[in-house]
Amino acid sequence: MAKEPIQNNQFSDETDVLALLKYFERGINKIFNFFASILKFFYSAFIYTLKAVLLNLKIIALVIVLSSIAGYALESFTPKKYEATMLVRTYFDSQYQLATNIDYYNALLSDKDFDALQSIFNIEEQLLEDILEFKIESGPETENERFLRYDNFIRKIDSVRAQDISFDDYIEGSEILERNFFKISVISKSKDIFPNLHEGIDKSFRNLYSIRKMEKRDSLIAVQKINLREAIAEIDSLQIVYINVLEEESAATKASINLGQGFPLTQEKSETKEFQLLNKEIELRERLRKLDEQMIEENVYFDVISSFQDVGNEYQEWSNRFMIIFPILGFLLLCFFYLFKKLTTYVKNYEG
Repeated sequence: MAKEPIQNNQFSDETDVLALLKYFERGINKIFNFFASILKFFYSAFIYTLKAVLLNLKIIALVIVLSSIAGYALESFTPKKYEATMLVRTYFDSQYQLATNIDYYNALLSDKDFDALQSIFNIEEQLLEDILEFKIESGPETENERFLRYDNFIRKIDSVRAQDISFDDYIEGSEILERNFFKISVISKSKDIFPNLHEGIDKSFRNLYSIRKMEKRDSLIAVQKINLREAIAEIDSLQIVYINVLEEESAATKASINLGQGFPLTQEKSETKEFQLLNKEIELRERLRKLDEQMIEENVYFDVISSFQDVGNEYQEWSNRFMIIFPILGFLLLCFFYLFKKLTTYVKNYEG
């Protein structure tokens, strides 16, 4: 009699395990059926789409050919646009004034205020009417230039905060105007107007802030150069003193008196630092040389890396590529009419 409860418990445990396995099996089957239904839906959609294309292939081909011809004809009659670019490197934060002036020029073009543009660029109004747009973009940068820009940024902020800003985060979050290398582009209906725009573009970099910043830089460098020259003069004077001391000690050594048994009586040699003074003088003169180089290299508000070419390159926007846009629109319209026809037929045959 005692074995029967044990057998019943084993049978109950086996039943529970089988029920759990069946539950998992049903769950797995539902998951597989769900993904299978998704694959079946995409497969059916692909087959129905391919079937519709094959059944209407002649109509589709005719629409694409006719729309391509129409796009080509429209492109042929559309006036051509030309683009020329200039690469510049800015100093003393003159890029902010440049960006402001570029926006100002575009505003004048939108308002057709060619008198104001003529006073800026000093060219005929008829030529200015051909200009369509001015653009400013960041110029191409090497990886080394990006690291240098990141290094300069890190030096200007707190060391604790600098640890939280990685190189990739800085490059991704930096704005265009934080750089000093830019590409200026001009789009025009005339292909040979661009060399005449140099004078007006040159004026775009000059502003009171940049002028004062350059003057402040020059004043600081002048003070630094005075201090360095005074330090070098002091080092030269100290070197002369050391030389005099050594000459006096050399003369005293020759006149030394020997006291019996080989005991010489000589003056103790003074400790001098000629070599340290020489290294310090070299260091100061190197700093002075770098200041002179900085004055020579950064004595303007911008440098032209490459100027506008004499003849602009043909400029095409995607919105004007009608030979490509028209066939795509034609095909999409065919798809819309096909679906609309199918929907209409379904609604008419629907009985609820």
